[in-house]
Amino acid sequence: IELQNVTKSYVIGKVTETALKNVSLTIKKGEYISIVGPSGSGKSTLMNILGLIDTATKGTYLLKGNDVSTFIRDDAAEIRNKEIGFIFQSYNLLPTFDIYRNIELPLIYANVEKSERKKMVLDVLERVGLSSKAHVLPNQLSGGQKQRVAIARALVNNPSFLLADEPTGALDQKTGQNILDLFNKLHQDGITIIMVTHDANVASKAQRVIKVQDGEIVSDK
Repeated sequence: IELQNVTKSYVIGKVTETALKNVSLTIKKGEYISIVGPSGSGKSTLMNILGLIDTATKGTYLLKGNDVSTFIRDDAAEIRNKEIGFIFQSYNLLPTFDIYRNIELPLIYANVEKSERKKMVLDVLERVGLSSKAHVLPNQLSGGQKQRVAIARALVNNPSFLLADEPTGALDQKTGQNILDLFNKLHQDGITIIMVTHDANVASKAQRVIKVQDGEIVSDK
């Protein structure tokens, strides 16, 4: 991932608000990065641009060497599905589908054959320690288990990177630590992780910590 002088501005009435200012950033395959900053710092805008949910006003975003500004809408949707694994604080599980079906959906959208889908879903369920919960509904799971399902769903397409938005924010400290332990294991397996958080303690678990303030990167350690 490479951002080159990325700026993002929003026009609200007659006022232009700049959420990101000339941000340049390179993320290599296999890195475990946290992006930290207070509310309003620009970290969520940065996350949305990295996840192809939003586009830069100025500057360049290269993903695997491809300029994302050249993608048409359908291309961007396909790349989000195949290249980026999203993990949300609120889990975003479909309540009427069992765990198996929730994890399978990205594969259906990607037109993966049914027999292959089954293997991939079962493999990723085992990876996050939920093999016995395949046919349980989300409301029968604890918060930590729901987040593991969300992680499994993010992993199932073998994406280029995971993008986690406040992944421990809705969890108690012990359960949150269990999720961070899982992230550490995934990182050791070579998966690229980008975690967005306002919690400096959570951020410190990453290999590299990028601090955003007033739309700019103020430190990268």
